[in-house]
Formats: sequence, structure tokens, C-alpha cells
Amino acid sequence: METSSKWFVLAVFLICYFLIIAKRKYYLLFAWAGVGILLSFGSILPREAISSINLNVLGIFAGTCFLSSLFIHSGVPTLLANKLIAKTKTVGWALMAMCLLSGFISSFAENVVTIMIIAPVAIEVARRLKVSPVSFLIGIAVSSNLQGCATMIGDSPSIIMAVATKMNFIDFFWMQGRPGIFFAVELGAVASFFVLYLIFRRYKQPTVKFEKQDVKSWVPTGLMIAMVLTLAISSLFKNRPYYAIAFICLGYGALGVFWHLIFHKEKVSFFKTFDWNTFLFLTAVFVLVGSLSAKGIIDMIAKGILDLAGSNAFLAYSAIVWISVVVSAFVDNIPYTMAMIPVAQLVASNLGMPWQPYVFGLLIGTCLGGNITPIAASANVVTMGMLRKEGHNTSFAEFARVGVPFTLAAVLIAYIFIWLVWA
Repeated sequence: METSSKWFVLAVFLICYFLIIAKRKYYLLFAWAGVGILLSFGSILPREAISSINLNVLGIFAGTCFLSSLFIHSGVPTLLANKLIAKTKTVGWALMAMCLLSGFISSFAENVVTIMIIAPVAIEVARRLKVSPVSFLIGIAVSSNLQGCATMIGDSPSIIMAVATKMNFIDFFWMQGRPGIFFAVELGAVASFFVLYLIFRRYKQPTVKFEKQDVKSWVPTGLMIAMVLTLAISSLFKNRPYYAIAFICLGYGALGVFWHLIFHKEKVSFFKTFDWNTFLFLTAVFVLVGSLSAKGIIDMIAKGILDLAGSNAFLAYSAIVWISVVVSAFVDNIPYTMAMIPVAQLVASNLGMPWQPYVFGLLIGTCLGGNITPIAASANVVTMGMLRKEGHNTSFAEFARVGVPFTLAAVLIAYIFIWLVWA
């Protein structure tokens, strides 16, 4: 009976995954339908479902979402983009500057938010030059996805990994006397931005001029900086409460909302701008992955990787990284990350290895693999939507021409660096 229950849970999970891939528009419906089926058949009990939901991750996500919406509304990101463009001589270098800016913002804000900030500027550049904005926006999207895993609050998989491994904000930069995953991402960025240079170097037209951007308020920027500093300082306390990170992010998010409601005259619908879809999707996936863990399926997957690699620690590491790249090119990285972190930890434990190279490698493969196709990351989907509004129905091949070399360059460098430093 237990075996049949195990296979039923796995079947529900895989069917939900397939439907989410095939009909991405209804991904939230399919995820919660899977939860409903598991609860209805008693495959997971209500108390088990509730306990599997990680409130720390949801709190961090919610707090940063509120601040990100205020950050966009303040006009500071557009001001930064305009200043960067003003300091470049050709359109090619202006586009490189926008890719760098999108990467920087994505280190501290959700990738979709970054696209919404930077993409309109790139579209306007293309419109004034009377050229296609396709490669411009794809470059911004992949740059955003790359830097999203550089810090603890940059993207959902980073938040999930930090909470699952009890990493703090500083650990992403320096951990146990060694450079953290931030440096692996930045080394990958150097290689991948060379790829972007080869793509954009043909745009040698003089830089276009933009009208002066007025900043509505610097307060949201100050709150973002204060939140990052508070997270960094809190990392120094060894016995801090488990939910401290969530409370910090939620606290600054609430402070930003109250400030806006009291002192700012312009209205912002926080209820509408909040990313409810991702929030609810995260909640459902916690339950789906929790059912996999409860039924021992995570152990089965780990055993499969160990059987493939044998006692070869490097082969097991390589399998986790490159399988993650391939899988994440076609599926959403949030449920995959949740399912695979315990697998990576178990593989490392069974091989007598530190968990860091396996979990860091998983995050690199998962986050960057999403750059290969236009459906694997939310930022890519939003980018394709913006291009469709501009009359450009971008194909998989067009996206892959930028995404594949960009991804391979970034992953390869980061993959080597992580193993040399941590194994």
C-alpha cells in the first residue's frame, strides 16, 4: 500500500509538472489542483501540508516585492539607466550598460521587476534607431536571470536555498573562509558578457539622447539599502531567531508601504502590483515537494544519481549541475529547486563531501539553465510578452541564439570555480 501511495504521489507531481510546462498560462491552477488531489486521496494530511509550507521564504518574498514596487515607482532605476546610456558612445555599449544595470538590480530585486524597469528603455532605443529590439530584450532578460542567484534576496531559488541550508546574507559572499556563490556568478558573468559583446558590437550607431528623468523620491532606494545592510548585520548574530530574515524583509516592506500611504500623494495599488501568482505558486509547490519528501521519493532520486556516479564525487557533482541546466531549460526552476536541494544534500552526505559544491552547483545550473529557452523563467516569459506587444513574435531559435552561448559560458566558468574552491 505504501509503495502504491509513493508512485501515486510521484505521478501527481509529474503530471502537474507536465501540465505547467504545456499550458504555462494555467500553471497556478495546475499546481493547486495537484495539492487538492493529494489532500483528497489522503496522500498528504492537512497538518503535513501546512507544516511543509516555509513561511520564512514567503515572508522574504513578500517583503522584497513591496519594496521593489516602490523602487520602480520612484523613478530611480530609469534615472540610472539614462545616466549609464549618456556615458556611452555607441548603442552597442549602451545596451551592454543596460544589461549590466539589469544584472545589478536583479541581485536585490525580483527578475521580473528588473525587466519591467529596464526593458522599456531598450525598446525606446530600438525604436529611435529603427532596429529590432529582440536581441536587446533577450540580453537584458538573461543578464537578469544570471545575477538573480548572486545574493540571498535576488531570486526565489536563492531564497529557497538560503532557508534550506541556513545560509545568511554574508554567506553568499564569504563562507567558512572561502569565497561564496556570489563570486562564482560574477566570474560566469564576465564570460557571458563577452558573449553579449560579440552580439551587440555591430550596433555602432551613436547613442541616442533621452529626456531628463525626475526622481519622485529617494526613500524607497534608502529603504532597499537599509534592508540589505540590516540583513548583513543580522548575519553576525549566531543565535538569531529562525524567522528573523522574514521579519526584516517584511518590516522594511511594511515601512515602505506606510511611508507611501502617509507622505506620498500618488496612489499605488499594492494589492494589484504584488506578485500574487508567484506567492501562491510557491505555497502550492511547498506542499507538492513536501509530499515527495514524506514518501521517500527524494531518497530515490538521490540514489539514482549515486548509482550513476558511483563513488566518483566529481561525476556526481557534474551530473547535478548539467542535469539541472537541461531540465531548467524547459521547466520552472522554483519546484525543481525545492525538490532537488535535499537530493543534493543527501548525495553529498553519502559521498562524505561538503554540501556546498553540490547545492551551489544545483543553484547555478537551475538559475542559468532557464536562460536557454523563452519559457523556462518568468523574466523570459515577460520579455516575450513585451516583444509581442511591439509586434515581434520571437521564436525559440531566436531566443536560443543568445541564450545558449550565454548560458554555456556562464555555467562552465562557475562550475569549475565552485568545484576548485569547495571540493
